[in-house]
Amino acid sequence: MDALNPRPPLGERERAVLAFEGRGWESPGAKERAVREELDLAPVRYYQLLNALLDDPRALEFAPVTVNRLRRVRDSKRRER
Repeated sequence: MDALNPRPPLGERERAVLAFEGRGWESPGAKERAVREELDLAPVRYYQLLNALLDDPRALEFAPVTVNRLRRVRDSKRRER
């Protein structure tokens, strides 16, 4: 944190979630197993953290391709409702 950027940097868990989400998955079941095993998170908590990160400017700075892709997916799903 500095005078020009008063927000603290993303934590290790937030960076891990973004990096994890950048990987490809064969099936949702494989991804959920990996969430539990690699991140030690329940899938529901993982998706809560991920969704919050999509609105965090620090996440966009850290992983712009992943965040923008996930924002498009989220927006598309919202429009379908």
